[in-house]
Amino acid sequence: MAALFQKFNMKTGIVLILLAALTCGLVQGEDNAPEEVQVETVVKPETCSVLSTMGDTLRIHYTGKLQDGKVIDSSLSLDPLVVELGKRTVIAGLEQALVGVCEGQKIKATIPSHLAYGKKGYPPTIPGDATLEFEVEVVSLMQQTQWQKMVNDVFPLVCLALVPTLLGMVGLYLYKKANAEKPSKKKAKDKKSKKK
Repeated sequence: MAALFQKFNMKTGIVLILLAALTCGLVQGEDNAPEEVQVETVVKPETCSVLSTMGDTLRIHYTGKLQDGKVIDSSLSLDPLVVELGKRTVIAGLEQALVGVCEGQKIKATIPSHLAYGKKGYPPTIPGDATLEFEVEVVSLMQQTQWQKMVNDVFPLVCLALVPTLLGMVGLYLYKKANAEKPSKKKAKDKKSKKK
């Protein structure tokens, strides 16, 4: 029995070592892909007093490319794209790159696949696990008003508080309805005979 246990442990140890070696090899093979968004400022205006934050609205022109330089999307021939930060109107990596920019700034963002289109990609234009590069010009920056801030921050919390309240009210109504005394048929007949 001890020999069988030792043999089992030896096989398990070899499998674990092979698995660890394979995992290390896969991780080292992906070293050229960035794990986080890398932002490089290409042009920064002389005066940059207001930086973008979550909730602000930006109008941007952009060109998105694969790492081999193939253009996948561009807004240069269209009106600027309107992006409200925090509303997920663009891929997560681009939204991260747009936080902390100012009006008139041009940036180049390198976005890893897990913050872009992931393992599936966006066939046929974007292959799976593709790292993307975006060149972005911030045409305008509109900070959120206090009213927008309240709607974006407070309103969802109010809604979250209302859900349990409404569920409790429905539960109470159903409880009272289930426990209410139901008139029997005999009592209903007695009431009818008394009315006559």
